[in-house]
Amino acid sequence: MDLSTTPYEERLTAPRSWWLVTFLVGVAGGLILLPFGTLPLLGGFVGGLLVAAVITSSYGSIRVRVVADSLVAGDARIPLSALGPVEILDAEEARAWRTYKADPRAFMLLRSYVPTAIRAEITDPTDPTPYVYVSTREPEALAKALGA
Repeated sequence: MDLSTTPYEERLTAPRSWWLVTFLVGVAGGLILLPFGTLPLLGGFVGGLLVAAVITSSYGSIRVRVVADSLVAGDARIPLSALGPVEILDAEEARAWRTYKADPRAFMLLRSYVPTAIRAEITDPTDPTPYVYVSTREPEALAKALGA
């Protein structure tokens, strides 16, 4: 396998509805300062919009990659040799593993606005983490990249 190429890369961006809420936070910031005049109104709008945009953008900028024999999910870098079988989770099964089936020791990179995911067992006996749960919009492609 050529390690210079990335067999899988995905950015878990925030949904469009979150950007609408971001805009509305800016409007609310402007309305709060409306009694003080036009310039404070504009300052409140821009300030609220910028703060909300930074928060939305940072939360929605998580990357999932398979590169150099590792799964890179957010800040975590997990060697592929430590991963066991990969299970593709549809929306219903992913929801179950995010809630009542979840193990608090597991590494979970989850985004509730991404309905599907993968789950891979950790085979390293020295690692107390039982499995890795990663939200992804393309679970088949990620599972294929992990299996390669």
